[in-house]
Amino acid sequence: DYTIDAPLTDQAGDPAKGLQAFVGRKKGNCLACHAVEQLKDSQQFHGEVGPELSEIGADYSVAELRLRVVGSRFLNEDSIMPSFLKTSGFTRPSPKFDGKSVLTAQEVEDIVAYLATLK
Repeated sequence: DYTIDAPLTDQAGDPAKGLQAFVGRKKGNCLACHAVEQLKDSQQFHGEVGPELSEIGADYSVAELRLRVVGSRFLNEDSIMPSFLKTSGFTRPSPKFDGKSVLTAQEVEDIVAYLATLK
């Protein structure tokens, strides 16, 4: 089963906060690799490396989306998408990032909630 069924936090994901983390260059920075048609008028520089996400909420369940954000390499070992909750096993991390994940569990839930709206 290629899902993470249980939410990572006790608080439900907030799609508005998820959008901010999704487009934020210091957080998810998802637009560096992915394009989203719904954001073309408000956000510049959509990426072309990852899949286009405009219909992702129709294509995958919340549990499937959660797994993809937490660790896409569980599905594809050649994926270049970061494992957003990974905290160790990096090569020469900066001391200020050592032992820290890219996103918090709540930010993952927020991004998943946002992705689920893309239909």
